[in-house]
Order: sequence, then C-alpha cells, then structure tokens
Amino acid sequence: MSQPVVVDTVVALRAQIRDWRLHGLSVAMVPTMGALHDGHISLVRAALSTADRCIVSIFVNPAQFAPTEDLDKYPRQMARDLDRLAEAGAHLAFTPTVSEMYPTGFATKISVGGPSAGLESDFRPTFFQGVATVVAKLFLQALPDRAIFGEKDYQQLCVVRKLCRDLDLPVDIVGAPTVRDGHGLAMSSRNAYLGAAELGVARQLNVILRQAAAALAAGTDESSVTAKAAAALLEAGFDRVDYVAARESLTLAPWRRASDGRLLAAAWLGRTRLIDNVEVSSFIP
Repeated sequence: MSQPVVVDTVVALRAQIRDWRLHGLSVAMVPTMGALHDGHISLVRAALSTADRCIVSIFVNPAQFAPTEDLDKYPRQMARDLDRLAEAGAHLAFTPTVSEMYPTGFATKISVGGPSAGLESDFRPTFFQGVATVVAKLFLQALPDRAIFGEKDYQQLCVVRKLCRDLDLPVDIVGAPTVRDGHGLAMSSRNAYLGAAELGVARQLNVILRQAAAALAAGTDESSVTAKAAAALLEAGFDRVDYVAARESLTLAPWRRASDGRLLAAAWLGRTRLIDNVEVSSFIP
C-alpha cells in the first residue's frame, strides 16, 4: 500500500498531470471536502475502473457555506483521509489551501440556472454558486477526462452536469450510486454529528422516501404523497422538514407521471441537516 502523491498547489498538480499525459495516461477526478467515508471510497474505485490515474481533491470550500452553517465545525481529518486513499489506490491527493483556491482579490462567481432552481436553493441560496465556482476551478486546474460524483447529492450532480454542458468543459460527469449503511442511511460526513438515538431516527429517512416513491409509482396523487411523507418524517422524530419533492430525473423540472423521476428530501435532526433521494418509476395508467 503506497501513499498517494500529495500536492497543495495548482502548479504542482499540473506538473504531475502533465507527466501522466506525456505517458498517454487517462485521468479521473473525485472532488471531495474530506472526512472520507465508504461513499467517497466507492467513488475512488469507480474512478479507477474508468481511468489510469485517480486524483482526489480535499478542500472544505468556504464559498458553499452560508455564515450560519457549519464551516468551522465541518469534520477535518487529513491524515486518516490519506490513509483511506492509500488503501483505495488513489494516485494523487490535491489539498489546496483557501488562499490557493481563492487568492487575494478573487472576485468571480459562477451561477448555474436550470436544475439549481428550488429545493436546496430555497434554503441555501448561495450554495450552488459556491459549488459551481469551485468545481469549475478544479476542472480547469486538473483537466481530467472524467469526474465522479455521488447520487446522494443528486441536485448537485445535475448542476455540475449543466455547468459542464453550458460552458463546454471537456469533462465527462459520472454519477455513482449512493452508498448506504446496513440500515439504509446514506453515507455522509455529517453523519458524524449524530448520536446513537439520532442515528435511529435518521435511518427512517430512506424508508419513508421509498414508501413514498412506491406510492407515486402506483399512481397516488403527488401532493398527497409528499405531504404524508413530510408528516411521517416528523412523526419519526425529525425536528423539521425543509422539503419532500418529486422532480424529473434529468432536468429536475416538476415530475410528470410519464417520466422517470427522483423523490428528494431534506430534513433536520437537531443541528444536523440530512438529504437523500430515491428513484421514482414512470407511471402510465
């Protein structure tokens, strides 16, 4: 087991990639904010299955946190992350500082329309601007052949795809299935905030979403299904529900029964916000 090469500047990143390209090697990238869990590692393995070299970026991006959010408390565990990347076989870890990514005088922001509208944006209005800006920078810094994103952050995946299409960024975006624990809870770095009792509640999120998706696929009225799902989450012990909503899979436009879709939800347990989504099959009466 060898440790990945670790670089923290764009110059060093590009030098390593330049060497790989001279040897005809393809490159895949996995953008992360660290605190790596099995879901991240599954993305690394997906990257390694499609490219000769795998880069993992570890950067807690301040641009996607609102002033009231958990930037300072977000888990950081670089040594453990590098060990996990070594075990997974990643070739390079890009670990830039905030000043490397956003040097003094940085003033550019990227806003992506379409799939960014609603859902997360209703509650985190600057989130996708921060995501789009940092992802565009990472792609231009590394110019990977493809990048792997987890479907757990489904709206983010759609926004990144739209970003690349609209700006002609030559990066193939690959969505990887959500990795869950033995009880169905989607892996997330923020799960570390949850105590044992809260984990028991959190594990009901996916159960309730799957029941709601089955009801939608069977033809039950959408507004009734989403309202009942939100009520069920509160009854299960969640403190607040931001949304439960059905959307078309590709565009995140309002779901139509003749199209495949996603049922997405965000809910709070104490100070921890959890998101998840499940597929909704098309329904043709």
